[in-house]
Amino acid sequence: MDNLIREDADPDEPAPAGPLFVPVRLGSAGGHQLRFMRTPLGVRTAIGFTSAGRLAAVLGEGQAWIRLAEPALRALSEPLGVTTVTVDPQLTAPAPTAHATTWMPAARADALAFIR
Repeated sequence: MDNLIREDADPDEPAPAGPLFVPVRLGSAGGHQLRFMRTPLGVRTAIGFTSAGRLAAVLGEGQAWIRLAEPALRALSEPLGVTTVTVDPQLTAPAPTAHATTWMPAARADALAFIR
């Protein structure tokens, strides 16, 4: 009878990832803060890695991390508006840097020189 009640797991449903290596940064008050990334579509996501080696391969050896279970990571990130968790992302892009120079079309530069 137990076999009739028990359901097989749906193979399309993701299984809990278990304890994750979650990247953090040092906050202004001295505590750790979760680091969030963006998906290729620009959506903020919490990230976790299944091993310290995978975290280091993507974010570098010096990246600080803490261990959190996936439900705990979700519970900490949801109040901040981050509802997506990505496990073992393969690639991250570097943060954008500000350029000191500004670009001005040549026609506009010529017009400004003429006005002076």
